[in-house]
Amino acid sequence: MLDFFSKTKKPVTSNNVSKISSNLKEIFTHKELDQDMIEELEEQLIISDMGVKVAQEISSKLTKQKFVKNITFEQVKSFLSEEIFQILKPFQKTLAIDNTIKPKIIVFNGVNGSGKTTTIGKIAANLSKQNCKVLIAACDSFRAAASEQLEVWAKRANCEIILPQKENEDPAAIAYRAVEHAKHNNFDILLIDTAGRLQNKQNLMDELKKIGNVIKKVEPSAPHENILVVDSTTGQNSYNQLEIFDKTIGVTGLIVTKLDGSAKGGMVISLVQKFQKPIYAIGIGEKIEDLQEFEAQNFAKGLLD
Repeated sequence: MLDFFSKTKKPVTSNNVSKISSNLKEIFTHKELDQDMIEELEEQLIISDMGVKVAQEISSKLTKQKFVKNITFEQVKSFLSEEIFQILKPFQKTLAIDNTIKPKIIVFNGVNGSGKTTTIGKIAANLSKQNCKVLIAACDSFRAAASEQLEVWAKRANCEIILPQKENEDPAAIAYRAVEHAKHNNFDILLIDTAGRLQNKQNLMDELKKIGNVIKKVEPSAPHENILVVDSTTGQNSYNQLEIFDKTIGVTGLIVTKLDGSAKGGMVISLVQKFQKPIYAIGIGEKIEDLQEFEAQNFAKGLLD
């Protein structure tokens, strides 16, 4: 099976993310587990963007634990790591290629600056190394820099790219050409980049619908994935993004980026619990290997280390 993402076990932590661990360590340092400590824990979990519901559930379970009188941070960290892992485990899913479908057509969606273009470039590079025949479609025809950036990635990955034929070309027309080219030239994968858009701009959201409808005219089973790329630094604003994108196009899975520079790692937990969407990968740096397959246990440990 082809690997879309790196499977390296690079830690998810950063100086900012580890503040969660530092703040918790100050609370649980040889103290008796009392109501004040539980409330402090709940507050720290909410601050880390885990959400009120998740924070309350974890705090409630901690209250019921039979710890010794002087509770240690290591005990609490182990408990929290296991609780977070259990929440995330059902949403750990591998993005795979179905050999009965060719090409596999994946559309990448998200707001401006979420990291879609870079994510596509890294995936293309990973797949090309495995002798997968990859085609990229640059459907952001309104921002010239986007196509140029994607073209650089395509050359680096040694794969073909479908570019706009003119300035402001209809993105759906580009997608149509790309799907036809992929089908007629026996490509394994088609990765479609879309323009970043604010989720409250209905005309731009309608454009995504149009891209999907046009793709279906060439390949009725497609798109096979509608991935939402989420910038972790947006915190709880990501809830609104996912809700609206999902209503518009039917999001099939998430890629969460910029976790290396964000104190908002907890948002992953509340996001998947609320919307029940799988996480395919997380971005923890600029290098190709920093787009790694999501592993719930590794993420849970990293968040608290």
